[in-house]
Amino acid sequence: MPRPQATDFPTYFTRYIARVEADSLSSALTGYAKPLEDFYTGLPESKADYRYAPGKWTLKELLQHIVDTERIMSYRLLRISRGDKTPLASFDEDSYATASNANSRSFDSIKEEFKAVRKATDLLITTLSEEQLASEGIASNLPVTANAVGFIIFGHMLHHKGVLEEKYL
Repeated sequence: MPRPQATDFPTYFTRYIARVEADSLSSALTGYAKPLEDFYTGLPESKADYRYAPGKWTLKELLQHIVDTERIMSYRLLRISRGDKTPLASFDEDSYATASNANSRSFDSIKEEFKAVRKATDLLITTLSEEQLASEGIASNLPVTANAVGFIIFGHMLHHKGVLEEKYL
């Protein structure tokens, strides 16, 4: 299935999908899964508790945010691809970050969780047919296709990779 069209997702997600330089979700998986895993699992322990400004997330909190968001987006991908038309609620990323207890965990444990969630998402993506990827659902009160959700997952990681490279590393 080709890249999502602008009508396949809410405008807010354009900033994520635009970062994914791939012509299909399967090519995004092939091109990004391993390099992104290597990047995130290679983040230095010495920066784990670093925050670039007061009130900003620590590196641990940021990685946990990526894990939480992917878990939610993967759930959306599953539900939408299976034809579930039940509207899916939005989530408050700041509330999740506060409640995550990321700073009380080891950085290695968050990296392990990241790898597990990534693997599960990648396995899900490989099982989806073109018809399933074309399925449309409602998330955060707006229509979105399963294919677009897959692109959002990779685009979100690429967005935060840029933030990390600019402000944390």
